[in-house]
Amino acid sequence: MIGISDIEAAARLIAGHVVRTPTVPSPGLSALLGAPVTAKLELLQRTGSFKARGATAKLLSLSEAERAAGVVAVSGGNHGIALAVMAADLHVKATVVMPRTAPARSIGLVEAAGASVRLTDGMGSAFELVTRLRDEGLTLVHPFDDPVVIAGQGTVGLEFTEDAEGLTDVIVSIGGGGLIAGVAAALRARRPDVRVWGVETEGAQAMSEALGAGGPLPVAVSSIVTTLSAPSVSQLTYDHVSALVEEVLVVPDREAVRGSLEFAEHAKVWTEPAAGCLLPAARRVLERVGDGARIGLVVCGGNVTHQEIAEWTERFGLG
Repeated sequence: MIGISDIEAAARLIAGHVVRTPTVPSPGLSALLGAPVTAKLELLQRTGSFKARGATAKLLSLSEAERAAGVVAVSGGNHGIALAVMAADLHVKATVVMPRTAPARSIGLVEAAGASVRLTDGMGSAFELVTRLRDEGLTLVHPFDDPVVIAGQGTVGLEFTEDAEGLTDVIVSIGGGGLIAGVAAALRARRPDVRVWGVETEGAQAMSEALGAGGPLPVAVSSIVTTLSAPSVSQLTYDHVSALVEEVLVVPDREAVRGSLEFAEHAKVWTEPAAGCLLPAARRVLERVGDGARIGLVVCGGNVTHQEIAEWTERFGLG
């Protein structure tokens, strides 16, 4: 299990390379949800998501030989962007394996940063290819199955504990589980009374299905929210969530997109649906815990185009 000392060490390691993102009360979201809301704005992080933290922590922890071999990652978007940009900063050659379903903007940003992009037909085949490339000698920077990456993501929770007072419940999106594992470890160490909740979208339910089965297992991926669409969680992230997280809630894609629209209207921030799903989850949390709740939201990323939001808005009849 990742400890607070691991997260504090990661914070020292990545300082100066990543942004200490704002932690702000949101009057608009508080009025919308009927409870005080504080948002940790990781969409203002370098590369537009929290992923820069874990990628940087891992890159800075590599040996000279591992750096010289070049790094490889698999990604539905944000991890690939983060690794490509941070590797370029640190003069490390990077390869990113992505499914063809990844947003075109994300693929373009990875290429623009100078990384080599390998496209596959789905996330399952992407994970298979990245394993082969690792076996051929490239250094793997896994998006979530790595204690150094999890500790890097945990710096989000560390900053949240330092910058927000009085929270009762913190809600975190889940793809492979690296972010919530790190955030939960930090919160439980620093603020043990705070409840941590996870949220997934339907068709990207790797963690909730793992919890139901008693361990990680392959899942069918069909959600539009590609940044949450891991084909399975890892034993490492499963262990953290099963021990530290209150519950993992699952919301429809439509509600995640509605949440992005509500973030734009009420909080004045531009979020991808992987963060939009926090709002329907927050409503469920408030139903469960009742009066007196003070909600913290980890707004994980904003890498989405207005065309994508417009298309989803029309598809789901949200206009």
